[in-house]
Amino acid sequence: MLKVTSLKTLLVCGTAFTALSCLSAGTAVAQTTPDAATPTGAALPKTGAGEVSRKADSADIIVTGSRIKQNPNDSALPLQIITTQELQRNSISSPEQLISLLTDNGSSADNLASNSDVVTSERRGNNGASFANLRGQGPAATLVLLNGRRVAAQGTTGAAVDVNQIPFAALERVEVLKDGASAIYGTDAVGGVINFITKKNYRGFGATAFSDVTEKGDAPIYRLSAIAGFGDLDNQGFNVMGTIGYSWVSPLEAHSRSFVNTFQHDRGLGVDTRGTPFATIVNLAGTSFATSSAFPLIPGTSVRATGGINVLRLPGQAGCNAVTDQDIYDTQVWGAPGNGLACSFDTGKNVYLQQQLNTLTYLGRAVKRFGAHEIALEITGSSADSVKRFSPVQITPNTSTQNYRYSRVAGVNDVAFDNLIGRINGVFPGLLNANSTFSYRWRCVECGEREITTTTTTFRAALNATGPLFGDWDYNAGISYADSISASTLGTGYYYQDALVAALNSGAVNPFLFPGQTQSAAGLAAIQSASAQGVVLYGGKYSVKQGDASASGSLFDIWGGSVKLAAGVDFRREEYKFNGDQRAVQRTIIAAPFDNGNALNGVHRDIKAVYAELQVPLFKGFEVSLAGRVDDYSGFGTTTNPKISLKYRPFKPILFRGSYNTAFRVPSFNQIFNPDTDSVYTGSDFADPRNCPNGTVNVAIGCPSLNNNVNIRSGGNLNLGPETATLFSAGAVFEPSRHFSATADFWSINRSNTIQVLPLQYLFANYSLFQDRFIRDSTGRLTVIDQTYANAGNTRTQGIDFTVRGSLDALGGTFAAGFDATLLLKKEEKVNASAATIQQLGVYSLASDLGLRWKHNAFVSYSNNDFSLALTQIFRSGYKNQVLPGVLAGTFDPSNDITDVSDYIYYNLSAAYTGIKGFKLTLGVRNLFNTDPPFAISYDSNNGSGSSWEPRVADPRGRSFTVQAEVKF
Repeated sequence: MLKVTSLKTLLVCGTAFTALSCLSAGTAVAQTTPDAATPTGAALPKTGAGEVSRKADSADIIVTGSRIKQNPNDSALPLQIITTQELQRNSISSPEQLISLLTDNGSSADNLASNSDVVTSERRGNNGASFANLRGQGPAATLVLLNGRRVAAQGTTGAAVDVNQIPFAALERVEVLKDGASAIYGTDAVGGVINFITKKNYRGFGATAFSDVTEKGDAPIYRLSAIAGFGDLDNQGFNVMGTIGYSWVSPLEAHSRSFVNTFQHDRGLGVDTRGTPFATIVNLAGTSFATSSAFPLIPGTSVRATGGINVLRLPGQAGCNAVTDQDIYDTQVWGAPGNGLACSFDTGKNVYLQQQLNTLTYLGRAVKRFGAHEIALEITGSSADSVKRFSPVQITPNTSTQNYRYSRVAGVNDVAFDNLIGRINGVFPGLLNANSTFSYRWRCVECGEREITTTTTTFRAALNATGPLFGDWDYNAGISYADSISASTLGTGYYYQDALVAALNSGAVNPFLFPGQTQSAAGLAAIQSASAQGVVLYGGKYSVKQGDASASGSLFDIWGGSVKLAAGVDFRREEYKFNGDQRAVQRTIIAAPFDNGNALNGVHRDIKAVYAELQVPLFKGFEVSLAGRVDDYSGFGTTTNPKISLKYRPFKPILFRGSYNTAFRVPSFNQIFNPDTDSVYTGSDFADPRNCPNGTVNVAIGCPSLNNNVNIRSGGNLNLGPETATLFSAGAVFEPSRHFSATADFWSINRSNTIQVLPLQYLFANYSLFQDRFIRDSTGRLTVIDQTYANAGNTRTQGIDFTVRGSLDALGGTFAAGFDATLLLKKEEKVNASAATIQQLGVYSLASDLGLRWKHNAFVSYSNNDFSLALTQIFRSGYKNQVLPGVLAGTFDPSNDITDVSDYIYYNLSAAYTGIKGFKLTLGVRNLFNTDPPFAISYDSNNGSGSSWEPRVADPRGRSFTVQAEVKF
């Protein structure tokens, strides 16, 4: 153990800073690129078994963020180029894994693991989808391109591109522009641009097989792909190629990971639910406990059991934990002493941390050259099937739609009923009798885990023409159509309300099964007769039709060289529709998230834009670039966004660069058009802020939780305007030789009129500013909290990006090292102009992006003609932990309170063999030391989801072993 710990410590101290320490020692070390340690990595390495990509630095090319051809390694743009070599070094098998690797990507709920349980209404359509989130500005503020053009937003959300639709098997490289680019591309390019670029002009046949299996042998990931092409574009004037890939991602049960445990009293973590497999008796009008005051005092206290009675928690009984995944309701953690006779259920342990996702992707491309002109037709698409499985449904009574109760039915449940009454009366003599009735909250384990299956298909066709005009001027024109169609269907675990209520009232179903008892055949049959499996939940379609054209070339020469101009036009129509419950008779299904309030019967908008970019070399080594774009949106009007970039190279090893620009993001269709929908608040985090400062729950001073006593209103806002942003960056590149480079870039993003659903904690903490969102009846009782979309406040985010690359030829090969890091300097928000500034740097955030102060990826490697070996360290800094109500109110001090979430550090190891022509074998170990995610309180009381780890930061799979084999003929 000591040796392993010492080795880990050495790696922690060494790997992350290898490049910098080697610099100070005068030794140069490199990137994934073995023959050039360029700032962007644009000198592309070998991408597969015997396949060599064209060197991007051998000539000026169009790079992401500009319409003027230039050398990406001599550009004012902070551009990162990720090659397939880097993907293989980290055993990355999907676009989602690639996005999570980027240090510039935010830490928000944009991945599959963050969507594994009950979620808020704006995230319900995310099943099977993953999103990019550069600079932590949100998925809708990151522009995703495929070969330089837009793709359709995900079909059910209609807000952002699902990166899982990208044809991963066809990728040659990924360009990440770490700067705003609305002056070139228009809306969404606030946090930056990710451009997935596929292979072109491919000849021959290739195939790849990949597997990733955990040390525990569960949740394997497999991928098969093939590529074929013929025709030499340079010699024969044409090329036709195609790729196809299929991936299988198997589900990962939370039960299989010991770090998932929401019952950690000593750390201030507990579960806020009384819906348990052994039911908790609760009050309901017309029963023996008509109100909460009808319950007796908790034995040995003066506190009334207003939260109900779970018989297992009574003195002399087996205890809450006698049932799997049950334990006591933690009254101290939640500041709810009235729940002292209730049990709770670990919902976080009853989800799948990795969703099942099977994806087919394809790409076909044909290009024909006519002299110096080229016409290319490209077709891409995907079909993905995902299965989201999570905790069994909680059934909660009411006096209207779910009016059920447990009563004695002779010959059906009399024995079970009498047994239950006897145990209760043994503690509270005479409380109940054979004629008593009572309702209950029940977690219906016999109903099975809830399941939602989602099928998403995407399609994109693009016709593009390029060629010379005159002199060095050329043109680029194209038309494209893209769509994303998604539909979700209910699987197991969902039941018709009327049928299940009838089954519960029949007495055939026993919600009070003591340890060792099982549900009767009649009870199981009654439950299954109410199943709603197979009902279509909802569906949506998003489509984009686009036509664009641009021309670029030199205008004239001045002191520093040629003045170049690019100009273009862009026409686009975006269409979206969302179907809620399409059944003729909309029979209620318990807890089914139909989202009928979000139904839109087809909406669209038209966008017309013109843009220009001017590159002016004022004198040798100093260049100014000016760009601007005017967009006209139907329904919004016109917006103009300029950009100025500077580049100064006083001598070859040093380059200074900087930019200033504005950017914008238009609201999504849902954010504008969704009607209002009210849903019951089921959390325990907040009290009425009119009487209780910041809405802090503290029963002792008359501040009880609003649980089940108020509605939350969600919906769109027809008066929403676009978000706007100003961005600034300044940096330097040091490149003394082809063996070494280092960059540092400061960046700042100030956003205004941010489009958001104001988190409840913000509303309660700023009650004086948002009193209009707390709706009361004529008596002053709080009835509704308005959480509809709004243009609210502004955000400020600042940071510094670092990159180090270097290489050293020695011992018959090349030693290399690299370092990518992001230091977050500022992350703050004001919910409106009068509100106090909310600091989000290094602190827990329930609804928004986690502001991790430091992220880095560092690697060291050795390679020769036949073999390569690489070790990578992934580092994500910790942050201030969430604090639950009892601890926040100061009524409970956990004995092992963890106020700071630890840093998350893990290592990937890979080795590749290319000694046989046309064949490459890569072996890898992900999470080399089998590091668990650090303890973090991620529980969300309102949704009843989350647990003891943070899926926005950590990978739950643990150590896994990867194998990738590639062949090329």
